[in-house]
Amino acid sequence: MNVISQQVTICNKLGLHARAATKLAQLSQKFAAQITLELAGKEADASSIMALMLLAGGQGKIVNISAQGEDAQLALAEICQLISDKFDEAE
Repeated sequence: MNVISQQVTICNKLGLHARAATKLAQLSQKFAAQITLELAGKEADASSIMALMLLAGGQGKIVNISAQGEDAQLALAEICQLISDKFDEAE
């Protein structure tokens, strides 16, 4: 099975904090895909809020998102969109 990946910059002020990690985890749980975030040599399962928070993704950090599975393409697109939209947060 192919793994697809894309890099995206975290652009919201608070970075990958609790609320953002929760939104990301809830979104990734909707897909039939294994989604992994990689930052500074550390990897996290995108469906785990705790794992995402441990990445300590601050503003300006570049994360590599990889997805594998049935919905990989869609999952990758929606997750990148969520991060690009600053997790829909008011700055």
